[in-house]
Amino acid sequence: MNDSSHKEKTTHFGYEQVKTDEKAKKVADVFHSVAAKYDVMNDLMSFGIHRIWKRITMEYVRPRAGQKMLDLAGGTGDLTAKMSPKVGDSGLVVLSDINESMLNVGRDRLVNDGIVSNVRYVQANAQSLPFPDNYFDCVTIAFGLRNVTHKDQALASIYRVLKPGGKLLVLEFSKPVVPGLSSIYDFYSFNILPKMGQVVANDGDSYRYLSESIRMHPDQDSLKEMMLAAEFDRVDYINMTGGIVALHRGYKF
Repeated sequence: MNDSSHKEKTTHFGYEQVKTDEKAKKVADVFHSVAAKYDVMNDLMSFGIHRIWKRITMEYVRPRAGQKMLDLAGGTGDLTAKMSPKVGDSGLVVLSDINESMLNVGRDRLVNDGIVSNVRYVQANAQSLPFPDNYFDCVTIAFGLRNVTHKDQALASIYRVLKPGGKLLVLEFSKPVVPGLSSIYDFYSFNILPKMGQVVANDGDSYRYLSESIRMHPDQDSLKEMMLAAEFDRVDYINMTGGIVALHRGYKF
């Protein structure tokens, strides 16, 4: 049996091996725990740089009036808030997340900001999206793909719901490419970050998992190959902050 078979009985949850059918619940527990402090922690963890990463991502999204956009694993709605005004009342942005707590935080935030007319909320698993074929002009998934149990299933599901000519943008933590950066990044991730999570969110364990999940995520070229295997075309990526984060782009033709 192939090691990547979906019949395998265990998978990784951070550095821990768990039963495959238990991973989604364990990930859900993490995000139920951190949802209320998620935005605050993002600013603290990245020193606010995540805002720049998302701004750069939006330069590649280039939403236009009337388009349909899917902000997958969209959490608290950062990208939805940027896309909504661009697609206008004739367009649509679907904010989707597997985690109810994160989706509720995102809904409350967007409603409080007056972003209501063209946004819909759908709780969904990225591996089996409940949308029609050839429906969206663009799908974004920011800092969510690494938490998906079967990433190949998610990529296939995203491909299905994209229109011909549509594009996928994956913003995700990746592998540092600048010499010496990995050791600094590791020290910060495993020594500073969990303590910060304990102080601010009263949950050091969840932030330790998030650090581990980043290390277990495919590197830049491996994810590019996965996207090509899912039939995406013209797949490329750009590194940000020395490769700590990468933005992958692929098209459906």
